Amino acid sequence: MTRRLGGGSLVIATHNAGKLKEISALLQPYGIKCLSAGSLGLPEPPETGKTFAENALIKARSAAEASGLAALADDSGLSVDALDGRPGVYTADWAERQWFEGEPGRDWYMAMGKVEGMLHQLGPDTDRSAAFHCVLAIAWPDGEHAVYEGKCPGSLTWPPRGTLGFGYDPVFVPSGREQTFAEIDPAEKHAISHRADAFARLVADQFER
Repeated sequence: MTRRLGGGSLVIATHNAGKLKEISALLQPYGIKCLSAGSLGLPEPPETGKTFAENALIKARSAAEASGLAALADDSGLSVDALDGRPGVYTADWAERQWFEGEPGRDWYMAMGKVEGMLHQLGPDTDRSAAFHCVLAIAWPDGEHAVYEGKCPGSLTWPPRGTLGFGYDPVFVPSGREQTFAEIDPAEKHAISHRADAFARLVADQFER
């Protein structure tokens, strides 16, 4: 039986204030107080895993060991069937570039163009099926852990459409829809997203049984 979270504090293994706010709101009904790894001054471990689950566990375990508290981490990205699952765990890396000032940054239009260029090279009849994935991992200081995987299948379109999303959202059309993630109202997107799927599995296992 999977170990269950009790009340009290949970470290969210992120230095992103927006992600902390989003996850805190999702967990608030269950009496969980969320603390960010950033606010605790915890280091960000190298994400050396070859899968979303491996990277999520790396982050959750690092935060749990450093804080002495249970920790939750997520790892997510896009996989394209015709590209053998790429960009996968390198979803964000494909958008990295150096600004003229020498500071790192991300150019998501460049990343979307890279995916489209690779599909174009494969020919006009190439399968454009793709999926967004999200893995949520909980780790306890004693090493025990639980993993919840979510998925949102769909297909890629070109050129990009919409301004409401981020990342690869403007080229991703979820199954059963005609709009891209960047054209769908954010509240509606969050209800059908890969993260929503993973979180529903976490809630069912941790709080509803």
